[in-house]
Amino acid sequence: MADAVLPRWHGDNYQARVFWENALNLLDDGTSCIVEVAFEADGPKAFDDVVVRYDPAVVRSGPERVTADYHQVKWHVEYGGRFGYADLVDPAFIGAKSFSILQRLEEARKKAGSGACFSFLTTYRIKDGDPLADLVSGNDRSLLVEKLFDGTKTDGSRMGAVRKLWREHLGLPDNEALRRVLAGFRIFDGHRSLEELKESIILLAKTVGVITTVPTSSDFRLDELARALKKRGLNSFTRETFRQLCRDESILPEAVAAAADSHLPVAVRSFLGPASDIVGALPENTLVLTDSFRQRYLRDDFGWQRDIRPRVENFLREKVVRSSMLRLIIDAHASVAFVAGAVLDVKSGVSVELVQKGRVGSRVWRPDDGSESGAPDFRITEHRLGAGSEIAIAISVAQSAEAAARAYCEASLPNVGRLVIFALGPGQRGVLGGGHAAALAESLANHLRALKGNDIDAVAHVFAAAPNALVFYLGQQHQAIAPCVVYEYDFDRRGDKSYQPSMIVD
Repeated sequence: MADAVLPRWHGDNYQARVFWENALNLLDDGTSCIVEVAFEADGPKAFDDVVVRYDPAVVRSGPERVTADYHQVKWHVEYGGRFGYADLVDPAFIGAKSFSILQRLEEARKKAGSGACFSFLTTYRIKDGDPLADLVSGNDRSLLVEKLFDGTKTDGSRMGAVRKLWREHLGLPDNEALRRVLAGFRIFDGHRSLEELKESIILLAKTVGVITTVPTSSDFRLDELARALKKRGLNSFTRETFRQLCRDESILPEAVAAAADSHLPVAVRSFLGPASDIVGALPENTLVLTDSFRQRYLRDDFGWQRDIRPRVENFLREKVVRSSMLRLIIDAHASVAFVAGAVLDVKSGVSVELVQKGRVGSRVWRPDDGSESGAPDFRITEHRLGAGSEIAIAISVAQSAEAAARAYCEASLPNVGRLVIFALGPGQRGVLGGGHAAALAESLANHLRALKGNDIDAVAHVFAAAPNALVFYLGQQHQAIAPCVVYEYDFDRRGDKSYQPSMIVD
């Protein structure tokens, strides 16, 4: 009987942690546009689990600025569940008896007003091959309505079947009415686990000076505090009321709040993620490059070398003038991480710690954290492709980069004579920390320098499937491997499903 209670507790804790992850930003005056956060907001049960309001309105991928984000949160005990477009009309999918997630969306849309967006967070994943998988944006998880309304006029097409089921389920007269209901709908499938949310909250809490827990504690105080607030009927907070709450609950001691971190938080973003409004750095210390991209793809009228690289370099050089100690948050492409490392290289005199995101949440990585002790080195293999002097390197950590790199070299790089594979993993946890990442980057650079020998001008082509922290540290070693060309891979598989050159570093 006791075990049957656990899923309900965990589900409540999951919703509470989504609330805290947003609410803690209320303590960062001027950092984010969040001005009010509520959980289990008053009114009909329709996307009211967590409500976040913005002033000024924030920019997402669509033309309209977002004034509020309404969250429907669904946690599951197991991670193996799958769902498709048909489940969105089934009340049982969200544990309800009468109303489906689409019906709740329609109800919320009627009450929310202009500028609202609606986010469905679930630990289940979309089924492979289901039409819904083609409708979720890799940029900000919004529903790609232009793909749903793709010009096919009949209900017999693949997308027509989706339109028909959803339209008839909602009792709508036509597709235009369905389009209005779906505007601003986002689906975060495979959302983070309870532990991952906890790690993210602890990092954010540390930034704003809130005491949450210690590693030896069995409990997480904010879970219990959320339950206490619910009992007291306190569920909506502005900046002022939330700060007062933290004082009253003794989780914002003046000594902690006054203690200034020696590292200046600096963020570079070229794409949006699930917590896209939570960046951990002040607006003046954040470089936003999303206007140059459509989802994760560089717009046709922009160039990596001409437009993106100078903006990154100039931004970081300006920040170094302010502080020689930076905490760098890179929500960006690997090429941006590499160039950032080239600017803040090992001879720059700048102390840099990195916020590295992963399956266990966000962690601060430093090159002196000792994680390299006893950690594995790369497995290195070399393949002869031809007689050319240029060298291609494939860094396989998160996943294997070998096959795609080889195919690209054979098709497009006739002067590449050797392909060298630096493998670790594959997996998301192959790199153990900042020290390990820095040691791997140095090992790779030394090996490449030895391969070049006296031919120091031989071009190196860098194909990486690795954490941004490792790519950043490799960028710090650019003098040892330049001249080099960095490549971006079509990880979302919405483009040409291959690598493309981005920046040249000499």
